[in-house]
Amino acid sequence: MKYARTDWLKTGLVLVASVGLVFGLAFYVAGRADLAGFAWFVGVLPVLAALLVEILRSLWRGEVGLDIVAALSMTAALAFGETLAAAVVAVMYSGGTFLESFAEGRARREMHDLLSRVPRTATRHRNGSLEDVPLDEIAPGDLLLIRQGDVVPVDGTVASDAAFVDTSALTGESLPAHLPRGAETMSGSTNAGEPFDLTATHLAKESTYAGIVRLVEEAQRSKAPMARLADRWSLGFLAVTVAIAFAAWWFTGDPIRAVAVLVVATPCPLILAVPVALVAGLSRAAHFGVLIKGAGPLETMARIRVLILDKTGTLTDGRPQIVSISSADSMGEDDILRFAASLDQASKHPVAQAIVAAAKVRGLELPMPSEVAESPGEGVVGSVEGHKIYVGGDDFVAQRVGAASGNLPALAAGSVVVAVAVDGHMAGHLVMADPLREDTGAMLAGLRREGIERILLATGDRAEVAERVTIGLGLSGIRAGLTPDQKVLLVLAERKNGPVMMVGDGVNDAPALAAADVGVAMGARGAAASAEAADVVLLVDRIDRLGQGIEIARASRRIAVQSVVAGISLSVAGMIAAAFGYLTPVQGALLQEVIDVAVILNALRALRITPHESAASKPVSAPPGGMETLTGTVQ
Repeated sequence: MKYARTDWLKTGLVLVASVGLVFGLAFYVAGRADLAGFAWFVGVLPVLAALLVEILRSLWRGEVGLDIVAALSMTAALAFGETLAAAVVAVMYSGGTFLESFAEGRARREMHDLLSRVPRTATRHRNGSLEDVPLDEIAPGDLLLIRQGDVVPVDGTVASDAAFVDTSALTGESLPAHLPRGAETMSGSTNAGEPFDLTATHLAKESTYAGIVRLVEEAQRSKAPMARLADRWSLGFLAVTVAIAFAAWWFTGDPIRAVAVLVVATPCPLILAVPVALVAGLSRAAHFGVLIKGAGPLETMARIRVLILDKTGTLTDGRPQIVSISSADSMGEDDILRFAASLDQASKHPVAQAIVAAAKVRGLELPMPSEVAESPGEGVVGSVEGHKIYVGGDDFVAQRVGAASGNLPALAAGSVVVAVAVDGHMAGHLVMADPLREDTGAMLAGLRREGIERILLATGDRAEVAERVTIGLGLSGIRAGLTPDQKVLLVLAERKNGPVMMVGDGVNDAPALAAADVGVAMGARGAAASAEAADVVLLVDRIDRLGQGIEIARASRRIAVQSVVAGISLSVAGMIAAAFGYLTPVQGALLQEVIDVAVILNALRALRITPHESAASKPVSAPPGGMETLTGTVQ
């Protein structure tokens, strides 16, 4: 891999330069100045050669960096016999580039496909038997078996009586969908019910999931490279350095003074302080469960002005929860929940599992059911402690107990109701929804204090659901009903307002995460595709860690800039002293190392950054002009 080769090269260069410096000092102490000079020369040469190659590549790309100053100082020192000064500069330069490579390259892997969720084979019906075939062999019209838990490999239509699929990773719809015979099913959705047959309607390469893979790859290729913080200072520093060195030589006629100026000017404060501060920031962020994939994303994260959030699994928990229990007779809420959860222990339906989890949270004892019969996607019938229990959709339960259907509690958009009957009588209803995370309001308030000027919701879910969930959050706008490519367009459109951060957890978010200036994935329970496409992964299932990560990024960048300003100021003072003859090249190199140590110690303060803890905060007021709601479109 390219990153691996680069790491080995930079590791080798720093080792060669260090060995040359150490052996040269040993020879010098032993009285062999000739061998000392040779060792220092040999240690410098590979670093200088690699540096010159990198400079030529940068110039070819139209970029001018600080590498030119380092090359000038090493070349001038060798040319005028100041090999020790050249060796010191070579060690510090190669060490700095190694640190920068470590900060930026180690955490990011190449994305060859959309990770572990991509099916490699499918099970096809053929001549009365089943066969596993590669996806490329599937043709429209083939009949496929989709087992429970399988990811649908290609777009198709349901060929069984019904199917129950989880499309949350694709559309953001948090609750699984019941699909009748003939309904269209998207590749990338997951079978959440019993096995069903699927008639393929598209080739694998033309299906929804393959399209998302292509979107991610295209977004990553088109994403602008992140400029190094140090390079933004390069032209000015280079001009000052050359001017002082030329003036020292011109007015004194002594080339050694120019060499001393160049040695002191070697931009180690920039080369070292920036990566040290940023690596320390990466380490500190990881301590709080925020994995930032390199120094470039951390720098950009510190400058974010626009935040785009997915809904399901990001602003919301992503799992259905009971929000209310209504009784149809005198039965208490705990009894209704206890009977429903006891029977649902026999079901793998996501809603059934959520009901069981809610009962356990309340500490209810759940006896094992018997005589259980399940109608996939509709409901469950069985016995609990001698009582006949019915749990499922309102129509399913009402038909079996002879009650009138439709007598439901008031429902908010996006809610699902589960009916419960006991011994032939309607006992009550469980209202379930995907609620907002408890820490969302405080997190958004903190982000606004950190300088985020515009916060948008982008979801594939329905507009009425998105509006209900985000009431009172003071968002700048809502974009609902978006497809993956529309989310990418939204990211690109928002760049006019400043650097954009996109946060999501589903497969449908992966292209937008790759296209954003900084993509953030909810890695604890999110799709692997999102974690790969993102620049930042939240390792814990807490959205408030996003604010802490931004705070750490901004503090790290602030410390890096402070170190750079202090280091350059001291270097300029040293250059002036060298120009007036107060410093020899070796003394200049040693002075530069003192400056390096000072700026590195300052940069290491990033290891002690302590972000604010999440807490109740001031209410978030809506931005001027109110909140915009658009469905399936990007302006």
